[in-house]
Amino acid sequence: MKTIQIRNVPDPVHTELRARAAAAGVSLSDYVLAELERVADRPLASDVLRRARSRAGSTTIDAIVTAVRSGRERD
Repeated sequence: MKTIQIRNVPDPVHTELRARAAAAGVSLSDYVLAELERVADRPLASDVLRRARSRAGSTTIDAIVTAVRSGRERD
């Protein structure tokens, strides 16, 4: 396990985090650790976009626009 020290936390941020930790019934340290774990578990947007591009089908923007317009014309 590693230790992280965060300096220069603005008072309003510290107050809010303390309040949220108290509402959750945990220490400030445990609350912030859980938030850091939650953030670290999320994939980066660039990774999500890269994976989406690699899965992209052969559909073109023109085909999508045509399909949307066709659907609107039926209504």
